Amino acid sequence: MLFEYHRHTVGDERQYFTYPRRDTTFRKHFNETEKNALLYYDNVLGPGISGHGNSFDCDMDDTACVAKAREIYMTEPRIGIAMSIVGGMDYRGGESLGDTIWPGVDGGIYLRGFADSIDFVLDARIYDEGHSAAKPKSWDREFLEVQKEENNSGVEYTSYARYRTHFAYNHDWLRLDFGRDVMHWGPGYYNNLTLNQFALPYNMLSLDLLIGPLRVMSFYADLRIYNNSMSMKNKDETRNLFGHRYELAVGNATFGISELQVQYDNLKPWLFVPTAPLFMEKGNYSEDSNNGALAMDFNYRLFNSARIYTEFFLDDMESPISLVKNDNIEAKWAWMAGMQFGHDFYINGHLLETGSIAEYARVEPYVYSHFIKNTAQIAHLGFPLGNQGGPNSQTIDWTLYARLDNHIFASVRNEWFWKGTDFGSAVNDTTPRANHMKIHKKYLDGAKMKYSLTPSVSYEGQFVSFMGELTLINDKKVYVRGGFKW
Repeated sequence: MLFEYHRHTVGDERQYFTYPRRDTTFRKHFNETEKNALLYYDNVLGPGISGHGNSFDCDMDDTACVAKAREIYMTEPRIGIAMSIVGGMDYRGGESLGDTIWPGVDGGIYLRGFADSIDFVLDARIYDEGHSAAKPKSWDREFLEVQKEENNSGVEYTSYARYRTHFAYNHDWLRLDFGRDVMHWGPGYYNNLTLNQFALPYNMLSLDLLIGPLRVMSFYADLRIYNNSMSMKNKDETRNLFGHRYELAVGNATFGISELQVQYDNLKPWLFVPTAPLFMEKGNYSEDSNNGALAMDFNYRLFNSARIYTEFFLDDMESPISLVKNDNIEAKWAWMAGMQFGHDFYINGHLLETGSIAEYARVEPYVYSHFIKNTAQIAHLGFPLGNQGGPNSQTIDWTLYARLDNHIFASVRNEWFWKGTDFGSAVNDTTPRANHMKIHKKYLDGAKMKYSLTPSVSYEGQFVSFMGELTLINDKKVYVRGGFKW
């Protein structure tokens, strides 16, 4: 994602900031990028195993053969499928985790392909971890199953499964996508306020329309209320999310509007219609069963080497005057601003992509929350869908990064973070509706600045990969991984 945004910064094409979305190069370069998969097939070159059996070899003096080979490789397949075995080993440790994970072993399959207007991808893995803590916690905040030693001949370990997938139908200007993933809306990288790439994944359905310079995304997600995804409470109570995003990309500028509506025990499929304004439709349902938000963002590219951007998120307000006064908890809003610089160097035939990204985010108390605990919060599994700092927080991020030949990556991230400790600092904080205009907000009350420095380096090869990351000063942690894809 970082280098997708880097491409926007140094490029000259229209800039859209709605992800995931259709990859227009996927089919065109399928043989080039996927031919070394363990299993490969397309209807032009035929089957292959480990990259062999699907090539067309010619003597360069044989003009007819060369012409035939060129014709084959210029033909775009109508069917293509590739499957790889993926896996790796992790070492993790950290203060907030309160645990050391070693060894962490995972393995699974990475399946991708297309057939006519359909394309699909699946990354599915099973994990097995050793933990030093008596009560292990999940490093990625999803479910973790502990296998007790009394049930396993004296061996105690943790295991779990994770997957992300997309199965989509494509038309000339339309894409209908069924998947399990996260949405990322807006020009920010770390601190997007509406939907953020660092939220926990959910099952979803999206309709992506691209008509000239206008992109419209209609979106539905099946959310979980309680942190334990296997809890029976998540069966008895339901939380559903609908969202629309409208983007207009003109020249170097992009204007975006995003709207969300969360419904508690009250599924209304009509809200998926792209032309149904959610901020108006919200008034047709009981206040306790739904929660809405509206956001606006703007991005502008400068000289193909920088871009500046901002997003304003409005969760709730009593009136425009109360929003300006900002003195009571009914004024629930957030603001983010940032800039990214980028430049590509070509040195002796090597591509070096360099850049820097800096962001500031302010999230007021009670943002993403609702009147009644565990109902229509803008959250999934107990964590916000937008800015991961959550309500009553302030964040400054600054990262320097570089990548060599698409394989070797290095970065240094600086983060300054403040989190209030008063009421309104968690998504499940509630206050009776009648008292909202009487209680004064205390933004960042009790907050202490926490600074962390995170250098990281990684290598992504054709078959093997490596990553090392170390966080210093605050919330110290370490992450080392070796992986493979065959």
